[in-house]
Amino acid sequence: MTAPTQDAQPIAVRRLDHVAIKTPRLAESRDFYVQVIGLTVGPRPAFAFSGLWLYAGQDDVVHLVETDGDKAGSAASGLNHFALRIADFDAARARLRAMGVPFETEVTPGGELRQIYVTDPNGVRVELNAPGA
Repeated sequence: MTAPTQDAQPIAVRRLDHVAIKTPRLAESRDFYVQVIGLTVGPRPAFAFSGLWLYAGQDDVVHLVETDGDKAGSAASGLNHFALRIADFDAARARLRAMGVPFETEVTPGGELRQIYVTDPNGVRVELNAPGA
């Protein structure tokens, strides 16, 4: 990597836009993100490959891309997890328990953030986080 020149402006990142997950289990992945996480299926451009875009409100946040073979999940890749901000930590935890979905919880040092970790059908770890109590 070459160092930027003095007149080069930094890239102005605004926020993470979306996460794309390659999966041979498109329907199972859709069901997980819709039924467990609460996203909705929404519009997607007419790409030459199969997939779905999943929305949180008006924002497409998870793109599922259908593939023909398994890919490495979070435990075997450099990407540990991605995070979604949720409105109600206790309600999310109660829903996961009621659905029998395995999860882990953590609180950040200082208690500013409460986190729930679940794993999708592809082995991708998803953090659901909310402000601390």
